[in-house]
Amino acid sequence: MESAEIARRFLRFFEERGHTVVPSASLVAEDPTLLLVPAGMVPFKPYFLGQRKPPAPRLVSVQKCIRTPDIDEVGKTTRHATFFQMLGNFSLGDYFKEKAIPYAWELLTKPESEGGFGFPEERLWVTVYQDDDEAADIWHKVVGVPLERIQRRGLADNYWHMGVPGPGGPCSEIYYDRGPEYGREGGPVADENRYLEVWNNVFMQFQLSEVRNKVDFDVAGELPSKNIDTGMGLERMAAILQGVDNIYEIDTTYKILDRAAELTHTKYGRDSRADVSLRVVADHTRAGVMLVADGVLPSNEGRGYVLRRILRRSIRNLRLLGAGEDRYMHELTATTIDVMGELYPELKSDAANIHTVIDAEEASFLGTLRTGTAIFDAAVEESKRKGAPILSGDQAFQLHDTYGFPIDLTLEMASEQGLKVDEEGFRRLMKEQRDRAKADAAAKKTGNADISVFSGMLEKAGKVDFLGYDHTTAEAGVIGLIVDGGAVPAAGEGTTLEIVLDRTPFYAEGGGQLSDQGVIRTAGAEVEITDVQSPIAGLVVHRGKVRTGEIRVGEQAQAEIDLERRRAISRSHTATHLVHRGFRNALGESAAQAGSENSPGRFRFDFTAAGAVAPSVLRDVEDEVNAVLINDLRVNAYYTSQSEARAMGALALFGEKYGDEVRVVEVGDYSRELCGGTHVASSGQLGLVKVLGEASIGAGVRRVEALVGLDAFRFLARESVLVAQLSEQLKARREELPERVEGIVTRLRTAEKELEKLRSAQVLAVAGELAAGAVDVHGVSVVTHRAPAGTSPDDLRKLALDVRGRFPSDRAAVVVVAGVPSDRPVVVAAVNEAGRGRGLKAGQLVGVAAKALGGGGGGKDDVAQGGGTRPEAIGDALRAVEETISSSLT
Repeated sequence: MESAEIARRFLRFFEERGHTVVPSASLVAEDPTLLLVPAGMVPFKPYFLGQRKPPAPRLVSVQKCIRTPDIDEVGKTTRHATFFQMLGNFSLGDYFKEKAIPYAWELLTKPESEGGFGFPEERLWVTVYQDDDEAADIWHKVVGVPLERIQRRGLADNYWHMGVPGPGGPCSEIYYDRGPEYGREGGPVADENRYLEVWNNVFMQFQLSEVRNKVDFDVAGELPSKNIDTGMGLERMAAILQGVDNIYEIDTTYKILDRAAELTHTKYGRDSRADVSLRVVADHTRAGVMLVADGVLPSNEGRGYVLRRILRRSIRNLRLLGAGEDRYMHELTATTIDVMGELYPELKSDAANIHTVIDAEEASFLGTLRTGTAIFDAAVEESKRKGAPILSGDQAFQLHDTYGFPIDLTLEMASEQGLKVDEEGFRRLMKEQRDRAKADAAAKKTGNADISVFSGMLEKAGKVDFLGYDHTTAEAGVIGLIVDGGAVPAAGEGTTLEIVLDRTPFYAEGGGQLSDQGVIRTAGAEVEITDVQSPIAGLVVHRGKVRTGEIRVGEQAQAEIDLERRRAISRSHTATHLVHRGFRNALGESAAQAGSENSPGRFRFDFTAAGAVAPSVLRDVEDEVNAVLINDLRVNAYYTSQSEARAMGALALFGEKYGDEVRVVEVGDYSRELCGGTHVASSGQLGLVKVLGEASIGAGVRRVEALVGLDAFRFLARESVLVAQLSEQLKARREELPERVEGIVTRLRTAEKELEKLRSAQVLAVAGELAAGAVDVHGVSVVTHRAPAGTSPDDLRKLALDVRGRFPSDRAAVVVVAGVPSDRPVVVAAVNEAGRGRGLKAGQLVGVAAKALGGGGGGKDDVAQGGGTRPEAIGDALRAVEETISSSLT
C-alpha cells in the first residue's frame, strides 16, 4: 500500500465519522517558541490551550513535520529522519477514550478490502499508563484485547505534556509485533525493536500547573473539557504495510535513494559507508524540498540555516559517494517532487521555484567546499609542521561551524592525510553550542503567555473587522488594552501600549506591506499609533503611545489613519505586483516572488533566479511596467475560491498558504495575484516606477529596489542635475558622457599602472646596494632595511626576494625589509637555502619582528610576512631580528 493511499484511507475513515479534514499546516511554525513544526499536534496547540476556537470539535489531518536535534545521526541508523508525516485525529471537548480507542483498533484491523489497514489482531499489543484503569478496561472489555497483550508503563513512557504548564494526560500506544526474527518475546516492555509502535492515543484530561521535567510535574486539576490527540507515523506505517525493514525502503524515500545510487554509480546494501550517505541524501533531499516549498530560503540563521544545513549535508554526502564537482541535486529534487507530489500537489506547481533555490544552493556550496578544503589543507600543513599527528578540536569545530564540514567528512579527509582528529574536543565545543541554543530556546517559552493575552482579546472581540479597503476613519469600541504584556483597564498620558478595537481602518503589517500609522481618539484621550500587527489570525493590535488624557476599555473611539502614508504605501504595493509580472514575463515563471517590503514611495522585491539579471532586462521590465502606468489600467479586487483563482491564473506567492476564500487583485489584464493588501484605484496613480538596481541576497534569490511616484520623480530630477553638472565640467553633450567618462577612467588607470611601475623600479633600484652592504654575522650575510613610506606590501616582498637572489647559492643570507604602506607597519623576511641550512627560518624571524610591532605573522621557512600596529617601532623590530639571528648562530 503506497504512502498516499495510507493517508487517503486515514482521512476518509475519520471524515466518515464526523471529523473535518484539515490540510497540513506549513512547516514554518506559528508558535513563537518554535522555528519549525516538530510534531503533528503543534498546529492544534492553540486549540488545546484554549487560545483559539477550533473550526470544528472533531478534526483529522496529515501533518508535515521536521525534527533536527539528532541530525548528525541521520543515515547512521535506519530510525532517524528529519522529515516525516503524522496522521492524527483530534477531539476538542467532544469524544474521549470511549471512542478514540475503538476508532484506532477498527481502522488498524479492518480488512484492506473494506478501507482499513488489515493488521492481524493477534499481532497487536497495547500499553496504558500504570494508573489508567479506564483505558485498560476499554481495551479489554470493549475492544476485546486479551489481558496478556495489555501492558502498563510509567510516566516516562505513557504520559504526555508539552513541557510547559497546560494540558496533559496519560496515553495509550498500539504496537505491531514484527516477529521473532526482530527480537525477543515479551511485548513492548521487552523489546521495542520487535514490537513497533504504530499509534499513540493521548488523553488530555488534566491541567498541569508546574512542569519541571518529563516525569516531575504538578497537576492542578481536571480540564473542563477533555481532548483527544492521536498520532500515527505515516513512514512507519508504510514500512509495515509495504513489507520492508525500515523507513528508508518505503516508496517515497527509496525512490530518491535509488536515484542517488544510480547517479553516483553505487548500490544500496553493498557497503555500509555508502549506505549511510545514500540514506542522508534521500532523507535530506526530501526535507529540503518540503521546506523550500513552504517558502523557507537558505540563510545563515533561523529556519533558513536549518534548510542550508540539510541541503549541504546532502551535497557533501553525494561528494562522498563520488559525485565530485558534478551537480545532482536537480535530478534528486525532480524525483522528490514526483514521489511526494501526489500528497502535496503544490510541489508540482512550484517545481520551477524549488529547483531554482536548490540548484543555486548547490552551486554556492560547491564553491564553499573548495574554500573549506583549502582551509583544511592549511590546518593539515600546520599540524604536520608542528609534528602533531592530530587536528585540534578547535580546527574541526571551525570547519564544521564556519564552512559546513560535518565531523565525518573531516575525519575521512584527515585519515587520508595520516592524521587523527581530536573528536573529544570537537564534541565538547558542539555540546557548548547546543547548550547555548537550548538556553535560548528555554528563554523563549514565555511566548505562550503573550499569545494567551491576545487570545482572550480575540474571544472577547471576535474577529476584528478590517474596514481599511473602503474607509480611512471609523468609529470603534475599545475591546482591550495591553501594557508590558498584560491586560489593563486603562492607560494614561505617556504610556506605551497596545490597543485592540472591535473594528479598524488600520492595515496590520503583512504580505510585505508596512502597517498604517495614525491616531486613535476617545472622549478623554488621544493615542499616536506607530505600528499595527496581527499576532494571531483575526486579531488586529494597534501599538502606540498615549499623547494626552487617559484611554479606557469599553470606550468608543475614532480611529484615523495617516492618509498620505497609506496612499504612498498602496502605490508601492501595486508597483510590486507589476514588477513581479514584468520579471515573470522576462525571465519565465520560475521568477517567483520570495519576499517584498512596500514602504512609502519605495519598495523592494525579492524573487528566485539562478543568477544575476542583465541590465538590459532591468530596463525592459521598467519600460514594460511604465507602459502599464501610461495605459492607466483599472485595479480591481474581489473574493473567490482558491481553486477558481488558480484556474484564472492568479499568482500565489511562493511559500504562502491560503484559506479556501481568497482575495484577488487585478491590474487590468496585465497582473492577477492573490493579495490581502491595499492598492490604488488605477495604475496611472503610480505616476512613475524607477528601478534602482538588483543584487543577490542569498543563493538563488535576487533583490530589486525601486522608487514610485514623487520619490521616483525626485530621484530622476537629482540625476538630471548631476548629469548637467558633469556635462558642463567635461564640456560634452549628455549623450557623450559615458564615452568621455570611460576615456578619463581608462587614462587614469593607465597612469596609475605607470606610477606603480615607477615606484616598484625605485624600490628595487636599491637592491644591489643593499646586497653589497650586507653585514656578516657569524658567516651569514644579513640585510635589514626600512623602505620609504607608502611602499606597498607587494613591493616589500619583491625587494626582499630580489636582494636575497643577489647572493651566491653557497652563501647563507637573510633579508628583512619593513615599511609602512598606509598606517600599519609590514615586515617581510626571506632566507635562502644556505641560510635555512644554518637553522634560520623566515617565519620565526617575522614573528620576532611582528611582536615588536605589536602584531603577529608567520609563513614558510623561506619567505614570510607579518605586521603590527606600531609604525614607530620599526627600528626596534629590525634590531630584534638582528639580535635573534646573532644569538641563534652563536
